Amino acid sequence: MRLINYSSKASNNLTLLEPPLASMPCPKGLELRLTRYWPKLMADALRQTDIRTLKGIGPAQSQKLNRLGIHTIQDLLLHLPHRYEDRTRITPIAALNVEQGAVIEGDVVQVAVQFGRRRSLVVTLRDTSGQLTLRFFHFSKAQQKGLEAKPRLRCYGAPRRGASGLELYHPEYSLSATAPLSKTLTPVYPATDGITQNFIRRTITQALSLPILTEGLPPLIPNSAYPDLMTCLKHLHAPPEDVDVMQLLAGLDPCQRTLALEELTAYQLGLVKIKAQLSMRSAPSLIPDQSQMDAFHRQLGFQLTAAQGRVIEEIFQDLGSKTPMLRLVQGDVGSGKTVVAAFSALVAITSGQQVALMAPTEILAAQHHQTFEQWLQPLGMVPRLITGSLKASVRKTHLDALNRGETEMVIGTHALFQEGVEFSRLGLIIIDEQHRFGVHQRMALRDKGRENQSTPHQLIMTATPIPRTLTMTLYANMDCSIIDELPPGRTPIETRVLANNKRQSVMERLRDACSEGAQAYWVCTLIDPSETLNAQAAETLLEELRRELPDLAVELIHGKMSNADKQQVMTDFKAGHTQILVATTVIEVGVDVPNASFMVIENAERLGLTQLHQLRGRIGRGAKESYCLLLYQPPLGQLSKQRLGVMRDSQDGFHIAEQDLAIRGPGDVLGERQSGEVAFKIADLARDDDLLPQAHRIAQTLASQEEEQAEALISRWIGTVEHYQQA
Repeated sequence: MRLINYSSKASNNLTLLEPPLASMPCPKGLELRLTRYWPKLMADALRQTDIRTLKGIGPAQSQKLNRLGIHTIQDLLLHLPHRYEDRTRITPIAALNVEQGAVIEGDVVQVAVQFGRRRSLVVTLRDTSGQLTLRFFHFSKAQQKGLEAKPRLRCYGAPRRGASGLELYHPEYSLSATAPLSKTLTPVYPATDGITQNFIRRTITQALSLPILTEGLPPLIPNSAYPDLMTCLKHLHAPPEDVDVMQLLAGLDPCQRTLALEELTAYQLGLVKIKAQLSMRSAPSLIPDQSQMDAFHRQLGFQLTAAQGRVIEEIFQDLGSKTPMLRLVQGDVGSGKTVVAAFSALVAITSGQQVALMAPTEILAAQHHQTFEQWLQPLGMVPRLITGSLKASVRKTHLDALNRGETEMVIGTHALFQEGVEFSRLGLIIIDEQHRFGVHQRMALRDKGRENQSTPHQLIMTATPIPRTLTMTLYANMDCSIIDELPPGRTPIETRVLANNKRQSVMERLRDACSEGAQAYWVCTLIDPSETLNAQAAETLLEELRRELPDLAVELIHGKMSNADKQQVMTDFKAGHTQILVATTVIEVGVDVPNASFMVIENAERLGLTQLHQLRGRIGRGAKESYCLLLYQPPLGQLSKQRLGVMRDSQDGFHIAEQDLAIRGPGDVLGERQSGEVAFKIADLARDDDLLPQAHRIAQTLASQEEEQAEALISRWIGTVEHYQQA
C-alpha cells in the first residue's frame, strides 16, 4: 500500500511517500486499519488538493474555474462533459445531416462578403461529393485574406438549412487538413467566459495523469461488478474508439450509470445522516385533547375522508413522540390539507405550545388566517396574522403578544423568520406550499423555536404532487404522507385545448357561463418572466374583455399591485361582486373561491404541467360543473402537444407530475429555489430513476455497517452534508 503525505505548505500539496518509506513493512493491525480507511483518505486527498497545484493554473485561471464550481482536483475530475462530438472521421458533404455535428474536409472555391441585415463572410467549400457554405458574421481582415487564398480546410460544425442550401455558421476550422483525426469522441464541458474547451480538456488530461491517481481509486459501493472511479472518469473524459456512441450520448453508458449510482447513493447517505441527527434532538411531546378534537370535528360541518383520517393519525403519533417530527404531507389540489393542518395545530395548542404557519404569499396567508379564525375562535383560540404589509402598530402588538406567550398561533409569510419575531414556546411549525421556500428559510423559522435543546415539530405541506423519483431522492429524510382521496361532491373539470383563433367563441361561452351564475378566471401568461411585462399584458386583456363583455364585471389582479389592493380584489371576487377575474399566475397557489367554475389560460403552451395543474385547481371546488380552456398560439411543437394532451386527458396530480418530470426535468418541476439547492454532477432524476431503489439499499447498508466508506462517498460527491441540510 502506498501512503499519502500531506505537506505543511499553504498550497495544500500532497504527494505519495517515496521509497524507501513507502516500501517499509507495515504492521498488520495498521495495514488493516489503513485498508479500511483508504477510501476516505483518497477521497480527502482529492477533495483537499487545490487546482493551483496543476501546471498552468495561476490566480486568474483559478478564479475563472471557481465560477464553474472547480476549486480542487476532485472538482475538476468530476466536471464531466455534458455532451460529446464525433471528430473521429470525415463525413462527405453529401452525407451531412441537419443539426448533426460532423468533420468536413474540402477545398475553398469562393470567398465573398455579403451585405444585408448583417454583414457576413461567405465561403464555399467543395469536396468530391458536393459543396456547402461556411458563414462568418464576425471576421477579421486577416481571416478573410487567409481564406481568399483558397486553401484546403478541415472544419467541424452542425449544418443548418440556409438560403444557399446547407450552411455552417462559425465552424471551427484548420488549415492543416493533414493532421491526424481524433481517436476518441471529443468531450464538450460546461464552460465560462475566459475558459475555452481546449483549456478544460488539457487541464483535465493533466489531472488524470497525477501520480496519486495511477493506482486508481477503490469503488465505494459494496459491489465488485462496478468499475472504480478512475476507470469511469478516464472513460468519460476520453471515450475509447469502440464506445457505444448512442449509449454515451443518452447518458446510459455503464460508466455514466456507475457514477450516477454513486452520486445518488451519496445523496441518500447525506439524508440518512441528517435524519439520524434529527432523531438525536428532543421535542415537546404533544398529546391530543380528545374533547377539543371532538368539539372541533363537530363544528366543521363535514366528514373527513378516510385519507385525511389516516394522515391525521400518522401526525398524532409523530407529535406524541419526543423526537422532532419532520413530515411531508402531499395532497392534490382540493384534497383537504388545511383541515389536517388545523387538527395538528389544535394538538399543539391544547398541549400548551405555540404554532407557526408560514405561507408563500400574503393572499394565501390572509386566507389561512380567515379559515383558522373561523375554526378556532369558537374553541377560545385566536390566531394572529403577521405579514410584511401589516401596519407597524398592529405588527408590534402582535409580536409583543407572541413573545409573551399570549398568542397560541401565528400565521404569516416570510416575515415570520425575520428579526423581531420571537416565540416563547414554539412547538409546531407548519409550512404550506413548501416548494416556494428555500431550505434555509425553513431552517430560519425552525431555529426561532430551538431553545433548551428542544426542536419544534415540523409539518411540511404541498399541493404540488411530487413524483416518486423526487420524493425518494430529495425528501428521504422526511416521513411522507399522501392524501390520495378528494372530498365527495367534487365534479371533474372538463378541459379543452383550443387555438387562439377560437378566442371569440371562448368569450361567448364565458358570457353564457357567467349569465348562469358562474365566476371565471382568465389567466394571462408570458414566456418573459418580467412581472412588469406580465402586468402590462394582463391590463391589455382587461381592456379587451371589458370591451367585448360590457355587461359583466371584470377586474384585474397581478403581482405589481400592492398587497392591500390584491387583497381587496380577491375579497370582491370571493363575495361575487366580480364575475371575471383577469389574473397573472399570482393566483396559482392556494386561492380558494368555491363559486369559480370557469377558467381560461392564455398561452398555455408556455407553462409546465405542474403549474397548469395548480392553476386549474383554482376551479372545481364546488358542486357546479367546471370548465378549463387552454388557449395556445399555433403552431405547437411536439413537446407542447404532449404537455397539453396530458392536461386534457388527466386530472390525477401525481400522474401529471410524473409526466412533467419526464418532459421537463426536475429543475423546472421543483421550481427555482428547490432545484437550485440540488445540483447533481451526473445523475438525472428522470433518466436514472430505476437506480434509486438500489441507491437507497446501498445507502442503508453503508450507513449502518461501513461508516468510513459512507463518509468517503459523501465527501466525494457532496462535500458536507450540511450543504443539503433540510432538517
